[in-house]
Amino acid sequence: MRHLPVLLAGLGLSVSALAATSDKWNLPVHTKKLDNGLTVIISEDHSSPTVGVSVVYHVGMRLEPKNRTGFAHLFEHLMFQGTPNAPKGVFDRTITGGGGRNNGSTRADFTNYIETAPASSLEPILWLEADRMKTLDFNKETLKNQQDVVKEEIRVNVKNQPYGGFMWIDIGQHAFQKWENNHDGYGSFEDLEGASLDDVRAFHRDYYGPNNAVLAIAGDVTPAQGFALAQKYFGGIAARPVPKGGDFSEPLNKAEKRVEQSDALAQVPALAAAWKMPERGSRDQAPMAVLGELLAGGDASVLYQGLVKGRELSLNLDILFGLTSPWEFDGPTLFTVYTMYKPTTNADAVLTAIDEEIAKIVKDGVDDATLKRVKTRMLADWNNHLESFITRADTLARLQTLWGDAHVVNKIPGWIEGVTSADIQRAASTYLVKNNRTVIDRKPVAKVAAAPAPTAPAAGAQK
Repeated sequence: MRHLPVLLAGLGLSVSALAATSDKWNLPVHTKKLDNGLTVIISEDHSSPTVGVSVVYHVGMRLEPKNRTGFAHLFEHLMFQGTPNAPKGVFDRTITGGGGRNNGSTRADFTNYIETAPASSLEPILWLEADRMKTLDFNKETLKNQQDVVKEEIRVNVKNQPYGGFMWIDIGQHAFQKWENNHDGYGSFEDLEGASLDDVRAFHRDYYGPNNAVLAIAGDVTPAQGFALAQKYFGGIAARPVPKGGDFSEPLNKAEKRVEQSDALAQVPALAAAWKMPERGSRDQAPMAVLGELLAGGDASVLYQGLVKGRELSLNLDILFGLTSPWEFDGPTLFTVYTMYKPTTNADAVLTAIDEEIAKIVKDGVDDATLKRVKTRMLADWNNHLESFITRADTLARLQTLWGDAHVVNKIPGWIEGVTSADIQRAASTYLVKNNRTVIDRKPVAKVAAAPAPTAPAAGAQK
């Protein structure tokens, strides 16, 4: 967040879910692994004389060192601070000076670096990416500067913002049991300041080698050109040992967790309700994705119509699939419903309304017209976001990193199409249950202060 932020045999998906339709858009996906372990993906498209480039490293918040919360995010910033061959500022100037743009972000299971530019800039971009894969300009001044930058980002985006990211930072701290899954990926100030140059060097050595990375190029380039350029600039970088990751798996929760927080900056109360998701690749992943869209995908969604329009309890409604999408995770993640609700109601009323809408789905399923509308919206969104070369390259690199198969990009539409009403009923009754739910009720300080104190029981009264 630099500027803020398998196989089919194991999927349990039906043949009908994978059936191609006459209007299906199949992206060209060409994959090659270099001798040093770097996976290269090319998606050729000459509709624009531009390219999108993504380099994804299979490391994120889940793999950062203990007592170094926020380190993966800090390191992402350090990747833009220059190398012995390209000092600080060269990377940005080279790309933006030619009309391009670049960015990076850190998630639980990966860190990505993305660029888009005219096709003539492809070689300089690849040189720059390969250069910082080899080494960085490790020095105390840069480390101190970026520690301060990340701390300021936390102040701006969390500490000095109403609600402070409680729907994606705090909720996971309560929903998950293992440190790798529940710690604050933004990081504490103490942990960020504790990061040393030795920590930085070790992190780059361990996780930023070519054998722990995927390079994807989409746009005005042929597979032969792309593979040749990848070999030219990355082929000479030696593979490096990658530490073995731990077991991050967790079962579904067995008891509801309720947390109340106060917020000095909020004007109205807000609520986040999160349920642990099915595992990536399970038969319930696609049904859960469609169920999320059905519940809160726009103004026509079940929860928007039920809570905002119908009962008039909520002011807005949104959902999160962790910090990525329902397709891009490699460990425990959450499906979260987030809503600001009216001060005239309370969290219990909002949760009851959510439970009632879910219960209707479990009991009655989804009618054909509604299911078709939801799927159409999802497919349109999926295809639209792949139009952009930078997003296409990044999506391919992420899917290759997490699934081991970039061709998943062409399978997801079929998985969406294959979801039935019965699938949605099963997912809702399995995952969206009270015992698997974690809730944070975030109230303005004034509202908390105004709440009546609990009355002490009378002498001899039953407790």
